[in-house]
Amino acid sequence: MSEFSKFADAFTPAEVAQKVKTLGVAKANMPVFPLLILSMMAGAFISFGAMYYTLVMTDPSSAYGASKLLGGVAFSLGFILVVIAGGELFTGNNLIVMAWANKRISLLCLLKNWGLVYLGNAIGALVTVYLVFVSGFLDGHHHAVGATALKLGLAKVDLTTTEAFVRGIFCNALVCLGSWMVYASRTVVDKVFAVIFPISAFVAMGFEHCIANIFMIPIAMAASFSPEIVAVSGISVDAMQNLTMTGFIANLIPVTLGNIFGGTIMVGMSLYVVYLYGHNASTHK
Repeated sequence: MSEFSKFADAFTPAEVAQKVKTLGVAKANMPVFPLLILSMMAGAFISFGAMYYTLVMTDPSSAYGASKLLGGVAFSLGFILVVIAGGELFTGNNLIVMAWANKRISLLCLLKNWGLVYLGNAIGALVTVYLVFVSGFLDGHHHAVGATALKLGLAKVDLTTTEAFVRGIFCNALVCLGSWMVYASRTVVDKVFAVIFPISAFVAMGFEHCIANIFMIPIAMAASFSPEIVAVSGISVDAMQNLTMTGFIANLIPVTLGNIFGGTIMVGMSLYVVYLYGHNASTHK
């Protein structure tokens, strides 16, 4: 293979599997302080994508599918920042299960990484909620931006447990497949394009991402405190009965479990069985 071919061609799936396994070991053994910092950054990055999505979805045209696609592309900003600028994201880190299945890390090490990253992501997202609220961002376009944030969050807490769980499965299957394609990429441009399609797809189709929801539901709760935003939204007080801390937790638990199932079982373990189980590192070159 020529030097140009090595640069231009993507890594093969078998090579990506080895890469994911090796990176999984490194992620699982990362010191706590940098892991938390990178996780908080990732939580903020995803929040930036959600903010961009909220703005784009404000006062959209009647072209339902096209507006959803545009919103999904805007939301991809958060994941692009995670991939290119650096960050540890809980949903993508579900692929570390491949290193565990290959007996390269312990179950305790795996769960410790997931727990710390989830905590860091949540802190980053919630700090961003506060900063967005005090920035006046929700008052944009005569409070229409806030009304959009309110409607988006309300739609999430109104899902049934089953709907939230299954949408969580679909979401993280796409997120982890996007991560897989990023690992197959060799350039920044490759990575950006690898992110856009699966991420915009899950957003456009209304699937549920736990870290995004840690931003989108609390910001909707904050928006509900503004009489001007509620008036512009046209939503009655009775219709917002699920937009509470209880409703937030009731959404977050099944979405998180769905994300874990979609990322670890549907993608991580499936690809592990195909490319790593029963193979040594030299089998696929």
